[in-house]
Amino acid sequence: MIKVVVMGVSGCGKSFIGSALAAALGLPFLEGDALHPIPNVQKMAAGIALTDVDRWPWLDRIGAEIAGSKTGVVVSCSALRKAYRDRLRKAAGGPLAFVFLDGAYATLAARVSSRPAHFMPASLLDSQLATLESPAGEPLVLTQAIEQSADNIVRHSAEWLRGLKI
Repeated sequence: MIKVVVMGVSGCGKSFIGSALAAALGLPFLEGDALHPIPNVQKMAAGIALTDVDRWPWLDRIGAEIAGSKTGVVVSCSALRKAYRDRLRKAAGGPLAFVFLDGAYATLAARVSSRPAHFMPASLLDSQLATLESPAGEPLVLTQAIEQSADNIVRHSAEWLRGLKI
């Protein structure tokens, strides 16, 4: 059973890629942003970066959803720090894969700036990048460059996930 988190900073394409990857794998997709408590959304909308204290309940909620999946699931979640990923791994109760969407600052900034209806303002991109701890070297992590086509990212990610022995 595949349980995977599509991760990265704001603007990397977590929701788009996660949804397409879930469809390719025949799994449900869970939008992690939809699980943020209202105070978190209000803080981000006001341009205030979240703290670990803000993130723990959100990560616990995502972890519970992953653990409760009986068929596998694809979840979008920034999972910026190793401690956050480890918390999700522990909550998952079994193997948890991560697809890390990585990209150049200019690409990310252009994407974030082009989403005026999203609660995450472009002004928080720098704080997210400062918080990001690369998952390179952690188990069950695939890094994908966002400058390649979405079709390539989804195809390669699905092939990698299907080939895992989890």
